[in-house]
Amino acid sequence: MKQYLFTIILTAAITFTLTAVVWRLSLRFKLYPGIRERDVHKTPTPRLGGVAIFLGIAAAFGVSAANPFFSTIWMPPQAMWSILAAALLIAVIGVVDDLWDLDWMIKLGAQFLAAGVITIGGGLQILSLPFGDMLVFSSWLSITMTMFAIVIVMNAVNFIDGLDGLVAGVCLISNGVFFAYSYIVTRDTGASSFFNLSTFLAAVLIGACLGFLPMNWSPAKIFMGDSGALVLGLLMATSAISLTGQLDPSVIDPERIGRSGLLGAFIPILLPLLVVLLPLLDFGLAVLRRMSAGRSPFSPDRKHLHHRMLDLGHRDRDAVLIFYAWTAVISLAVLLMYVGAREDWPGQYLPGVGFGVVGIAACLVITLNPTRSRKKAGAAVAENTAAPDQNTVEP
Repeated sequence: MKQYLFTIILTAAITFTLTAVVWRLSLRFKLYPGIRERDVHKTPTPRLGGVAIFLGIAAAFGVSAANPFFSTIWMPPQAMWSILAAALLIAVIGVVDDLWDLDWMIKLGAQFLAAGVITIGGGLQILSLPFGDMLVFSSWLSITMTMFAIVIVMNAVNFIDGLDGLVAGVCLISNGVFFAYSYIVTRDTGASSFFNLSTFLAAVLIGACLGFLPMNWSPAKIFMGDSGALVLGLLMATSAISLTGQLDPSVIDPERIGRSGLLGAFIPILLPLLVVLLPLLDFGLAVLRRMSAGRSPFSPDRKHLHHRMLDLGHRDRDAVLIFYAWTAVISLAVLLMYVGAREDWPGQYLPGVGFGVVGIAACLVITLNPTRSRKKAGAAVAENTAAPDQNTVEP
Protein backbone atom coordinates (compact mmCIF):
# COMPACT_ATOMS: atom_id res chain seq x y z
CA MET A 1 0.00 0.00 0.00
CA LYS A 2 2.88 2.40 0.72
CA GLN A 3 4.07 2.13 -2.87
CA TYR A 4 0.62 2.99 -4.17
CA LEU A 5 0.43 5.99 -1.83
CA PHE A 6 3.85 7.06 -3.10
CA THR A 7 2.59 6.75 -6.68
CA ILE A 8 -0.49 8.87 -5.91
CA ILE A 9 1.52 11.62 -4.18
CA LEU A 10 4.21 11.66 -6.87
CA THR A 11 1.71 11.81 -9.74
CA ALA A 12 -0.28 14.55 -7.99
CA ALA A 13 2.83 16.68 -7.36
CA ILE A 14 4.10 16.36 -10.93
CA THR A 15 0.66 17.01 -12.44
CA PHE A 16 0.06 20.07 -10.25
CA THR A 17 3.46 21.56 -11.15
CA LEU A 18 3.04 20.90 -14.86
CA THR A 19 -0.53 22.26 -14.82
CA ALA A 20 0.81 25.58 -13.48
CA VAL A 21 3.50 25.61 -16.19
CA VAL A 22 1.01 24.83 -18.99
CA TRP A 23 -1.37 27.49 -17.66
CA ARG A 24 1.31 30.20 -17.70
CA LEU A 25 2.54 29.21 -21.17
CA SER A 26 -1.02 29.15 -22.50
CA LEU A 27 -1.67 32.66 -21.22
CA ARG A 28 1.66 33.95 -22.51
CA PHE A 29 1.13 32.62 -26.03
CA LYS A 30 -2.68 33.05 -25.98
CA LEU A 31 -3.32 29.36 -26.53
CA TYR A 32 -7.01 29.41 -25.75
CA PRO A 33 -10.15 29.45 -27.91
CA GLY A 34 -13.03 31.90 -27.79
CA ILE A 35 -16.27 31.39 -25.90
CA ARG A 36 -18.68 28.95 -27.54
CA GLU A 37 -22.46 29.16 -27.31
CA ARG A 38 -22.72 26.02 -25.17
CA ASP A 39 -19.96 27.11 -22.75
CA VAL A 40 -20.84 28.04 -19.19
CA HIS A 41 -17.77 30.17 -18.47
CA LYS A 42 -17.62 33.78 -19.67
CA THR A 43 -13.86 34.36 -19.81
CA PRO A 44 -11.53 32.75 -22.39
CA THR A 45 -9.69 29.99 -20.53
CA PRO A 46 -6.81 27.73 -21.62
CA ARG A 47 -7.92 24.17 -22.47
CA LEU A 48 -4.55 22.44 -22.53
CA GLY A 49 -4.63 21.01 -19.01
CA GLY A 50 -4.70 17.55 -20.56
CA VAL A 51 -1.07 18.02 -21.54
CA ALA A 52 -0.09 18.28 -17.87
CA ILE A 53 -2.31 15.31 -16.99
CA PHE A 54 -0.71 13.11 -19.65
CA LEU A 55 2.83 14.15 -18.70
CA GLY A 56 2.10 13.47 -15.03
CA ILE A 57 0.79 10.01 -15.91
CA ALA A 58 3.78 9.34 -18.18
CA ALA A 59 6.14 10.33 -15.37
CA ALA A 60 4.40 7.87 -13.04
CA PHE A 61 4.85 5.14 -15.65
CA GLY A 62 8.54 5.98 -15.92
CA VAL A 63 9.09 5.85 -12.16
CA SER A 64 7.22 2.54 -11.90
CA ALA A 65 9.52 1.02 -14.52
CA ALA A 66 12.48 1.68 -12.22
CA ASN A 67 10.64 0.57 -9.08
CA PRO A 68 11.22 -3.13 -8.28
CA PHE A 69 7.88 -3.31 -6.45
CA PHE A 70 6.09 -2.76 -9.77
CA SER A 71 8.24 -5.16 -11.78
CA THR A 72 5.29 -7.56 -12.16
CA ILE A 73 3.29 -5.09 -14.25
CA TRP A 74 6.27 -4.57 -16.58
CA MET A 75 6.72 -8.29 -17.30
CA PRO A 76 6.12 -8.46 -20.18
CA PRO A 77 6.22 -4.72 -20.95
CA GLN A 78 3.90 -4.73 -24.00
CA ALA A 79 0.79 -3.79 -22.02
CA MET A 80 2.42 -0.79 -20.31
CA TRP A 81 3.97 0.53 -23.51
CA SER A 82 0.72 0.09 -25.44
CA ILE A 83 -1.24 2.00 -22.80
CA LEU A 84 1.30 4.82 -22.83
CA ALA A 85 1.33 4.94 -26.65
CA ALA A 86 -2.47 5.00 -26.82
CA ALA A 87 -2.63 7.77 -24.22
CA LEU A 88 -0.06 9.79 -26.17
CA LEU A 89 -2.09 9.42 -29.37
CA ILE A 90 -5.27 10.55 -27.63
CA ALA A 91 -3.49 13.44 -25.92
CA VAL A 92 -2.11 14.71 -29.24
CA ILE A 93 -5.47 14.39 -31.01
CA GLY A 94 -7.13 16.10 -28.05
CA VAL A 95 -4.71 19.04 -28.13
CA VAL A 96 -5.25 19.51 -31.87
CA ASP A 97 -9.01 19.38 -31.37
CA ASP A 98 -8.89 21.83 -28.44
CA LEU A 99 -6.98 24.32 -30.56
CA TRP A 100 -8.52 23.86 -34.02
CA ASP A 101 -11.70 21.71 -33.67
CA LEU A 102 -11.20 18.47 -35.59
CA ASP A 103 -14.00 16.72 -37.45
CA TRP A 104 -15.73 14.20 -35.18
CA MET A 105 -15.01 11.35 -37.60
CA ILE A 106 -11.27 11.97 -37.29
CA LYS A 107 -11.49 11.99 -33.49
CA LEU A 108 -13.57 8.81 -33.44
CA GLY A 109 -11.13 7.08 -35.78
CA ALA A 110 -8.21 8.07 -33.53
CA GLN A 111 -10.09 6.72 -30.51
CA PHE A 112 -10.62 3.32 -32.14
CA LEU A 113 -6.97 3.31 -33.21
CA ALA A 114 -5.89 3.96 -29.61
CA ALA A 115 -8.24 1.24 -28.38
CA GLY A 116 -6.72 -1.12 -30.96
CA VAL A 117 -3.21 -0.34 -29.74
CA ILE A 118 -4.19 -1.41 -26.23
CA THR A 119 -6.36 -4.35 -27.27
CA ILE A 120 -4.27 -5.87 -30.05
CA GLY A 121 -0.84 -4.45 -29.34
CA GLY A 122 -0.98 -4.75 -25.56
CA GLY A 123 -3.09 -7.89 -25.37
CA LEU A 124 -5.55 -6.36 -22.89
CA GLN A 125 -8.90 -7.84 -23.86
CA ILE A 126 -12.16 -8.90 -22.28
CA LEU A 127 -11.46 -12.60 -21.99
CA SER A 128 -14.15 -13.43 -19.45
CA LEU A 129 -17.39 -11.99 -18.17
CA PRO A 130 -18.05 -12.52 -14.46
CA PHE A 131 -21.52 -14.02 -14.85
CA GLY A 132 -20.85 -17.46 -13.50
CA ASP A 133 -18.03 -18.88 -15.60
CA MET A 134 -18.82 -17.18 -18.89
CA LEU A 135 -15.80 -16.94 -21.18
CA VAL A 136 -15.34 -15.13 -24.49
CA PHE A 137 -13.97 -17.77 -26.84
CA SER A 138 -13.79 -15.76 -30.07
CA SER A 139 -10.68 -13.60 -30.33
CA TRP A 140 -12.39 -11.20 -32.72
CA LEU A 141 -15.41 -10.93 -30.42
CA SER A 142 -13.08 -10.20 -27.52
CA ILE A 143 -11.19 -7.54 -29.49
CA THR A 144 -14.39 -5.92 -30.73
CA MET A 145 -16.01 -5.85 -27.29
CA THR A 146 -12.90 -4.40 -25.70
CA MET A 147 -12.40 -1.68 -28.29
CA PHE A 148 -16.01 -0.54 -28.12
CA ALA A 149 -15.90 -0.56 -24.31
CA ILE A 150 -12.82 1.68 -24.28
CA VAL A 151 -14.23 4.12 -26.85
CA ILE A 152 -17.60 4.36 -25.07
CA VAL A 153 -16.04 5.11 -21.68
CA MET A 154 -13.67 7.65 -23.23
CA ASN A 155 -16.53 9.58 -24.79
CA ALA A 156 -18.74 9.21 -21.72
CA VAL A 157 -16.12 10.89 -19.54
CA ASN A 158 -15.52 13.56 -22.17
CA PHE A 159 -19.22 14.34 -22.50
CA ILE A 160 -19.59 15.49 -18.87
CA ASP A 161 -16.68 17.91 -19.15
CA GLY A 162 -18.70 21.11 -18.96
CA LEU A 163 -18.29 22.61 -15.47
CA ASP A 164 -15.27 23.62 -13.43
CA GLY A 165 -13.86 20.62 -11.59
CA LEU A 166 -16.57 18.24 -12.74
CA VAL A 167 -14.57 15.59 -14.61
CA ALA A 168 -11.54 15.76 -12.32
CA GLY A 169 -13.67 15.34 -9.19
CA VAL A 170 -15.93 12.61 -10.56
CA CYS A 171 -12.92 10.65 -11.82
CA LEU A 172 -11.15 11.16 -8.50
CA ILE A 173 -14.07 9.67 -6.57
CA SER A 174 -14.66 6.89 -9.10
CA ASN A 175 -11.05 5.79 -9.18
CA GLY A 176 -10.76 6.06 -5.41
CA VAL A 177 -13.58 3.55 -5.02
CA PHE A 178 -12.26 1.34 -7.82
CA PHE A 179 -8.78 1.41 -6.28
CA ALA A 180 -10.18 0.00 -3.03
CA TYR A 181 -12.22 -2.59 -4.92
CA SER A 182 -9.31 -3.68 -7.08
CA TYR A 183 -7.04 -4.02 -4.07
CA ILE A 184 -9.60 -6.17 -2.22
CA VAL A 185 -10.35 -8.37 -5.25
CA THR A 186 -6.65 -8.94 -5.84
CA ARG A 187 -6.33 -10.12 -2.25
CA ASP A 188 -9.40 -12.36 -2.64
CA THR A 189 -7.91 -14.14 -5.65
CA GLY A 190 -5.00 -15.25 -3.52
CA ALA A 191 -2.42 -13.41 -5.61
CA SER A 192 1.13 -13.52 -4.31
CA SER A 193 1.54 -9.79 -4.99
CA PHE A 194 -0.91 -6.91 -4.68
CA PHE A 195 0.96 -4.99 -7.37
CA ASN A 196 -1.13 -5.32 -10.52
CA LEU A 197 -1.94 -3.17 -13.54
CA SER A 198 -5.51 -2.33 -12.56
CA THR A 199 -4.70 -1.01 -9.10
CA PHE A 200 -1.65 0.85 -10.42
CA LEU A 201 -3.69 2.63 -13.09
CA ALA A 202 -6.33 3.57 -10.51
CA ALA A 203 -3.62 5.03 -8.25
CA VAL A 204 -2.11 7.00 -11.13
CA LEU A 205 -5.54 8.38 -12.08
CA ILE A 206 -6.19 9.42 -8.48
CA GLY A 207 -2.89 11.29 -8.41
CA ALA A 208 -3.47 12.98 -11.78
CA CYS A 209 -6.94 14.19 -10.73
CA LEU A 210 -5.69 15.37 -7.34
CA GLY A 211 -2.91 17.35 -8.98
CA PHE A 212 -5.12 18.93 -11.60
CA LEU A 213 -8.21 19.73 -9.52
CA PRO A 214 -6.83 22.73 -7.54
CA MET A 215 -6.38 24.79 -10.72
CA ASN A 216 -9.57 23.45 -12.27
CA TRP A 217 -11.81 24.18 -9.29
CA SER A 218 -14.33 26.98 -9.71
CA PRO A 219 -13.42 29.52 -10.90
CA ALA A 220 -11.12 27.43 -13.10
CA LYS A 221 -7.83 28.82 -14.31
CA ILE A 222 -7.42 26.03 -16.85
CA PHE A 223 -9.54 23.27 -18.39
CA MET A 224 -8.37 19.74 -19.18
CA GLY A 225 -10.03 19.80 -22.61
CA ASP A 226 -10.48 16.72 -24.77
CA SER A 227 -6.82 15.84 -24.30
CA GLY A 228 -7.40 15.36 -20.58
CA ALA A 229 -10.93 13.94 -20.44
CA LEU A 230 -10.30 11.38 -23.17
CA VAL A 231 -7.03 10.21 -21.58
CA LEU A 232 -8.75 9.81 -18.21
CA GLY A 233 -11.55 7.82 -19.84
CA LEU A 234 -9.05 5.68 -21.74
CA LEU A 235 -7.16 4.73 -18.59
CA MET A 236 -10.32 4.17 -16.54
CA ALA A 237 -11.63 1.73 -19.12
CA THR A 238 -8.25 0.01 -19.36
CA SER A 239 -8.03 -0.31 -15.58
CA ALA A 240 -11.45 -1.97 -15.39
CA ILE A 241 -10.73 -4.31 -18.31
CA SER A 242 -7.34 -5.34 -16.93
CA LEU A 243 -9.09 -6.49 -13.74
CA THR A 244 -12.63 -7.51 -14.69
CA GLY A 245 -12.15 -8.70 -18.25
CA GLN A 246 -9.24 -10.97 -17.41
CA LEU A 247 -10.41 -12.22 -14.04
CA ASP A 248 -11.32 -15.88 -13.95
CA PRO A 249 -14.50 -16.00 -11.82
CA SER A 250 -13.64 -19.49 -10.60
CA VAL A 251 -10.60 -18.25 -8.67
CA ILE A 252 -12.77 -16.31 -6.22
CA ASP A 253 -13.79 -18.41 -3.27
CA PRO A 254 -17.58 -18.09 -2.82
CA GLU A 255 -17.16 -18.41 0.93
CA ARG A 256 -15.24 -15.13 0.95
CA ILE A 257 -18.07 -13.18 -0.59
CA GLY A 258 -20.81 -14.34 1.75
CA ARG A 259 -23.32 -17.13 1.72
CA SER A 260 -24.96 -15.88 -1.47
CA GLY A 261 -22.76 -15.91 -4.53
CA LEU A 262 -25.17 -13.81 -6.59
CA LEU A 263 -23.66 -10.45 -5.69
CA GLY A 264 -20.15 -11.79 -6.02
CA ALA A 265 -20.94 -12.92 -9.55
CA PHE A 266 -22.27 -9.52 -10.60
CA ILE A 267 -20.06 -7.12 -8.64
CA PRO A 268 -16.94 -7.47 -10.84
CA ILE A 269 -18.81 -6.05 -13.82
CA LEU A 270 -21.37 -3.98 -11.90
CA LEU A 271 -19.02 -1.77 -9.91
CA PRO A 272 -16.79 -0.74 -12.86
CA LEU A 273 -19.97 0.36 -14.64
CA LEU A 274 -21.42 2.15 -11.63
CA VAL A 275 -18.31 4.26 -11.00
CA VAL A 276 -18.89 5.81 -14.43
CA LEU A 277 -22.69 5.64 -14.25
CA LEU A 278 -23.32 9.38 -14.62
CA PRO A 279 -20.94 9.78 -17.59
CA LEU A 280 -22.44 6.71 -19.28
CA LEU A 281 -25.98 7.96 -18.64
CA ASP A 282 -25.16 11.37 -20.06
CA PHE A 283 -23.46 9.78 -23.06
CA GLY A 284 -26.40 7.48 -23.79
CA LEU A 285 -28.97 10.25 -23.50
CA ALA A 286 -26.91 12.54 -25.72
CA VAL A 287 -26.54 9.92 -28.44
CA LEU A 288 -30.27 9.11 -28.40
CA ARG A 289 -31.22 12.78 -28.35
CA ARG A 290 -29.01 13.76 -31.26
CA MET A 291 -29.69 10.73 -33.45
CA SER A 292 -33.46 11.08 -32.97
CA ALA A 293 -33.08 14.64 -34.24
CA GLY A 294 -31.20 13.41 -37.31
CA ARG A 295 -27.85 14.80 -36.11
CA SER A 296 -24.45 13.30 -35.51
CA PRO A 297 -24.17 11.63 -32.08
CA PHE A 298 -21.05 13.74 -31.50
CA SER A 299 -22.54 17.09 -32.49
CA PRO A 300 -22.35 19.50 -29.52
CA ASP A 301 -25.39 20.88 -27.73
CA ARG A 302 -26.38 22.40 -24.41
CA LYS A 303 -28.56 19.62 -23.07
CA HIS A 304 -26.11 17.56 -21.05
CA LEU A 305 -26.92 16.58 -17.48
CA HIS A 306 -24.80 19.39 -16.06
CA HIS A 307 -26.62 21.90 -18.28
CA ARG A 308 -29.94 20.59 -17.01
CA MET A 309 -28.72 21.01 -13.46
CA LEU A 310 -28.03 24.67 -14.16
CA ASP A 311 -31.47 25.04 -15.75
CA LEU A 312 -33.00 23.64 -12.56
CA GLY A 313 -31.55 26.60 -10.72
CA HIS A 314 -28.30 25.22 -9.31
CA ARG A 315 -25.19 27.35 -9.28
CA ASP A 316 -22.16 25.97 -11.12
CA ARG A 317 -20.32 24.87 -7.98
CA ASP A 318 -23.45 23.38 -6.39
CA ALA A 319 -24.13 21.32 -9.52
CA VAL A 320 -20.59 19.95 -9.42
CA LEU A 321 -20.88 18.99 -5.75
CA ILE A 322 -24.18 17.23 -6.44
CA PHE A 323 -22.51 15.21 -9.20
CA TYR A 324 -19.79 14.29 -6.70
CA ALA A 325 -22.44 13.17 -4.21
CA TRP A 326 -24.26 10.97 -6.74
CA THR A 327 -21.00 9.35 -7.83
CA ALA A 328 -19.87 8.69 -4.26
CA VAL A 329 -23.21 7.34 -3.05
CA ILE A 330 -23.78 4.90 -5.90
CA SER A 331 -20.25 3.52 -6.09
CA LEU A 332 -19.70 3.33 -2.32
CA ALA A 333 -23.05 1.59 -1.80
CA VAL A 334 -22.06 -1.26 -4.10
CA LEU A 335 -18.56 -1.43 -2.62
CA LEU A 336 -20.06 -1.69 0.89
CA MET A 337 -22.35 -4.47 -0.33
CA TYR A 338 -19.35 -6.38 -1.62
CA VAL A 339 -17.27 -5.82 1.52
CA GLY A 340 -20.20 -6.61 3.81
CA ALA A 341 -20.87 -9.92 2.08
CA ARG A 342 -17.21 -10.77 1.87
CA GLU A 343 -16.51 -10.04 5.55
CA ASP A 344 -19.82 -11.61 6.62
CA TRP A 345 -21.09 -8.44 8.29
CA PRO A 346 -24.46 -8.66 10.08
CA GLY A 347 -27.00 -8.43 7.30
CA GLN A 348 -24.19 -8.77 4.75
CA TYR A 349 -25.64 -6.64 1.94
CA LEU A 350 -27.94 -4.56 4.15
CA PRO A 351 -25.36 -1.92 5.26
CA GLY A 352 -24.57 -1.14 1.65
CA VAL A 353 -28.23 -1.19 0.63
CA GLY A 354 -29.15 1.08 3.56
CA PHE A 355 -26.36 3.50 2.72
CA GLY A 356 -27.48 3.55 -0.91
CA VAL A 357 -31.16 4.14 -0.12
CA VAL A 358 -30.46 6.97 2.33
CA GLY A 359 -27.80 8.50 0.07
CA ILE A 360 -29.93 8.39 -3.06
CA ALA A 361 -32.89 9.89 -1.20
CA ALA A 362 -30.68 12.73 0.06
CA CYS A 363 -29.25 13.31 -3.42
CA LEU A 364 -32.74 13.45 -4.91
CA VAL A 365 -33.87 16.05 -2.36
CA ILE A 366 -30.82 18.21 -3.00
CA THR A 367 -31.05 17.79 -6.76
CA LEU A 368 -34.74 18.64 -7.09
CA ASN A 369 -34.96 21.34 -4.44
CA PRO A 370 -33.88 24.30 -6.64
CA THR A 371 -36.77 23.52 -9.03
CA ARG A 372 -39.31 24.89 -6.57
CA SER A 373 -37.12 27.87 -5.67
CA ARG A 374 -36.60 28.72 -9.32
CA LYS A 375 -40.32 28.53 -10.07
CA LYS A 376 -41.14 30.78 -7.12
CA ALA A 377 -38.50 33.28 -8.18
CA GLY A 378 -39.73 33.19 -11.76
CA ALA A 379 -43.32 33.67 -10.69
CA ALA A 380 -42.36 36.64 -8.52
CA VAL A 381 -40.47 38.28 -11.36
CA ALA A 382 -43.36 37.71 -13.75
CA GLU A 383 -45.84 39.18 -11.25
CA ASN A 384 -43.72 42.25 -10.66
CA THR A 385 -43.29 42.73 -14.38
CA ALA A 386 -46.99 42.34 -15.18
CA ALA A 387 -48.39 44.48 -12.34
CA PRO A 388 -48.20 48.28 -12.83
CA ASP A 389 -46.67 50.42 -10.13
CA GLN A 390 -49.46 51.56 -7.82
CA ASN A 391 -47.68 54.87 -7.20
CA THR A 392 -47.28 55.70 -10.87
CA VAL A 393 -49.89 57.82 -12.65
CA GLU A 394 -50.56 56.74 -16.23
CA PRO A 395 -50.08 59.69 -18.62
